[in-house]
Amino acid sequence: MSTSLLYHAFGIRGYDYVSTAYEEGCVRFTIRRRRHTYRCAICGGRDVQPHGHQEREFRTVPIAHKPVLVLVPIPRVACLRCGVVRQVPLDFADPRRSYTRSFERYALELSKHMTIQDVANHLQVGWDTIKDIQKRSLQQRFRKPRLGQLKQIAIDEISIGHGHRYLTVVLNLETGAVVFVGDGKGADALAPFWKRLKASRAQVEAVATDMSPAYIQALRDNLGEAVHVFDHFHVLKLFNEKLSDFRRELYREATDRMAKAVLKGTRWLLLKNPENLDPRRNERERLEEALRMNQPLATVYYLKEDLRQIWEQPDKATAARVLDDWMRRAEASCIKLLQKFAATLSMHRTGILAYYDYPISTGPLEGTNNKIKTMQRQAYGFRDQEFFKLRIYAIHETKYALVG
Repeated sequence: MSTSLLYHAFGIRGYDYVSTAYEEGCVRFTIRRRRHTYRCAICGGRDVQPHGHQEREFRTVPIAHKPVLVLVPIPRVACLRCGVVRQVPLDFADPRRSYTRSFERYALELSKHMTIQDVANHLQVGWDTIKDIQKRSLQQRFRKPRLGQLKQIAIDEISIGHGHRYLTVVLNLETGAVVFVGDGKGADALAPFWKRLKASRAQVEAVATDMSPAYIQALRDNLGEAVHVFDHFHVLKLFNEKLSDFRRELYREATDRMAKAVLKGTRWLLLKNPENLDPRRNERERLEEALRMNQPLATVYYLKEDLRQIWEQPDKATAARVLDDWMRRAEASCIKLLQKFAATLSMHRTGILAYYDYPISTGPLEGTNNKIKTMQRQAYGFRDQEFFKLRIYAIHETKYALVG
């Protein structure tokens, strides 16, 4: 084997090829460091004297599906300047690892297209070896995401398992990258983020969240000058939950058997957008019959449809008139559910209309949360919580494709 092949194929420079052996299905190369390249690992000086050696074996990139091992005697030298005896530094491998840097790069390239187990099987190493390579690479790149350029962010929590286990995720809405993952939910989970954000001197202009009191207080305390936009999907979701409860209550209170039969099974019809009703299943006719037989349900349903119009106006002033008109009609309906919801909207009016100053939402973060759940499901869970968080930081680089 030529010396240039050692460098170009395996990234090994400054060594001479000695021999090749084929043992137990493996290819084993023996190499030797050139004497004139010896230097001290402390000061880097070349005024050293040989002081024995220690043999080490490193795995490198395979050849034709055969594992390749590199056997190298690592010289020990006595530095005349430092007065200490040390091994010469390795250029092609981390001395604490059993594989070369070229093997590490190859494993990372494969990891972009294969699972950890697939890469481990292909390279004929343990699963934990590939996971360790991935983890160290992710630590180098994402241990401390840069926050200085943040302008618009979204904050939401995600359930990661049974027993009310949550993570709080902060997303950069301009780049789609996760910039913080905190344990738990609520204000306490965000405490480390506020500390790092303050140190970065970022000028955050707008934040999208749901209407959680914890988020409202946290932003008031830490980002008082930023515009707080209440996510309109969460507002509509909250109303849909109230509508489902209202239908269930009407069903329990109904005394007429026919009324019960009509109300039964209409939950999803009430929650669907009118344009999504399936004509093949007569969903529109079934919904209209339920609304005809129950006036309070019809009032709540039609106000649900009108609620969406708040975020579909040409400007903020028009949206404010639509919102105020909706609240007046809700208060005049004499339906307790609508009156309470109108009070909720009145309390959060500024944040709802802030959408017209910064048309942002937590929608991109919801998509990221779905990716996180998919990743967790494909991995059958993560035992290493730090590794899980690092994978979340890199989730914007993940691509999902059907393989056939």
